[in-house]
Parts: sequence; structure tokens; C-alpha cells
Amino acid sequence: MKKIAAVAGLVVMATSSVTAAFADGAYQHEVSQQQYDTLISQCRFSDFGKAKCRAAVREVFRIGKADTKLDCRTYSGVTVCGTLKLSKAERRCIDNAVAGGLPFRRAEVECYAFS
Repeated sequence: MKKIAAVAGLVVMATSSVTAAFADGAYQHEVSQQQYDTLISQCRFSDFGKAKCRAAVREVFRIGKADTKLDCRTYSGVTVCGTLKLSKAERRCIDNAVAGGLPFRRAEVECYAFS
């Protein structure tokens, strides 16, 4: 359980453009090449600074063995991994989409990517 919480925390830090406490090189979370590419790629949708998001991913993650517990999902041709840091507008979009019948996970990805 601690490992899952640690992974979730690292993903939140990476996707929210926050420099990780572990980013001093002493520890980097290992993910597959595909997972790493997805984490870097999803920064293009970040409302909190694309370059900072990518830098945080580079500091927190390293390419190695796939993390089978990393939550990656694809909707409408967009793949994201981990917990997404959402703007207020994106959260409102999700609330409206869910109220309209869209499943939360799909609404989260679509509002992150397209709003």
C-alpha cells in the first residue's frame, strides 16, 4: 500500500509541474519507455506550464521496467498516466460531463486534453 501511495504521489508531482523531493538523483521512479513517453506527452495539455511539467517528469522518472500499478488510460485517442492536476475550468468541465452521463475517467481525460 505504501508503494502505491508513493507512486501516486510521484505522478501527482510530475504532472503538476512540482519538483519532487526525490529529484536530487538519489531516487527516480522506474517506468517503461512507453509509460515515460506518455508522461512526457501528456504535458502538452498541462495548464500549469508544459516545460516545467516535462522537466519534473524527467527528474522523477527514469526508463526501466514497466510499472504495472501506474494508472494509464486512453479515451478519444489521448493517453494519460497517473493523477492529473486539473485547472478549475477542467474540473467544471468534468462535473458537467459526468452530470451529462459520461463516466468520470473518460470525462477527466477529455476535459484535460480538450478544454
